Amino acid sequence: MREAKTDKTTRQRVTERLRTEAMPAAAIAREFDIKASAAISHVEHIAQSLEHTAEQLLVAPPTCRDCGFDDFDDLLNRPGRCPECKSESVEEPAFRIE
Repeated sequence: MREAKTDKTTRQRVTERLRTEAMPAAAIAREFDIKASAAISHVEHIAQSLEHTAEQLLVAPPTCRDCGFDDFDDLLNRPGRCPECKSESVEEPAFRIE
């Protein structure tokens, strides 16, 4: 679902989208035709801009699909594998603004 060109920046469009639905970085990247690393950068900046507002960025942590481990150190990036069971089946974190 790609949006038509608007007067809004990509970051503004990502912010609006995260207000309606939780999305992982890969889905943000696909929808807005940017790299996943750029999506993470946008999310980091969005979190900073929300610090002085009533809204907040919520992060559903990465989770191992095999053992359920979700106590990863870095909540923003998808780890390569689970430190608990060593599985590579790790769901990436999802972001939402509330």
